[in-house]
Amino acid sequence: MRESGNGTEIITFGMWFNQKILGYNKDAYWPVHKSSRVVGVQNIYVGVGTFPGFLRNTYIQGTGKLYFGDYCLVAQNSGVLSGNHDLYDYRKLTPKDTKIGSYCWIGMNSTVLGGVVLGDHTIVSAGSVVTKSFPEGYCIIGGVPAKLIKTLDPTKCVDYENDVKYHGYIKQEKFAEFRKKNLNI
Repeated sequence: MRESGNGTEIITFGMWFNQKILGYNKDAYWPVHKSSRVVGVQNIYVGVGTFPGFLRNTYIQGTGKLYFGDYCLVAQNSGVLSGNHDLYDYRKLTPKDTKIGSYCWIGMNSTVLGGVVLGDHTIVSAGSVVTKSFPEGYCIIGGVPAKLIKTLDPTKCVDYENDVKYHGYIKQEKFAEFRKKNLNI
C-alpha cells in the first residue's frame, strides 16, 4: 500500500505480485488487476493518481495513442479503446487517438470508443457507450450512444492533488525520463 498524504491508493502485495512476478499485465507501469487486460502499454499515458484497469475486468486498449489525465477513475467491466477494426478487413486495426481529461469518471459497464475526447470532469454514467467527443467536459453523459445528461457547474468541481504524486508506480519527478525511454506518447 502506498500513502499519498491526502488518501491512500490501495496497492496490495497480492496485486503487485500478480502483476510483476506472475506476469498479469506485467508491462503496465501502473497497478492493474489480474482480471483486467491492458494492451499497447507503450501508447498509453497515465496521469497522476490514475489507474485504468485497477478494478476488475477492465479492458484498456492502446492501439492508437491513449491519454488519461490526472485522478481519473475507470470502473469495473469497462473498456477504453484507441482504435477499432477496419470495416472491410477485421484483421486490421485502425488507430484512433483517445483522450480522457483529468478528474473523469467512467462508470461501470461503459465503453469509450477510439477517437473520443472527454474534457475534464466528465462523468460517464454506468452502461454507456461513448461514440462521440465531449471536449468541453464538466458534464454527465450517458446512454447508448452517450448523450449529454447534465452540465456541471465548474465552480463546484473539486480539483485536488495528492501530496505525493505518482504516474502508476513511478514518481512524478522520474516520469519524464521513463516516458521518453518507454512510451510512444
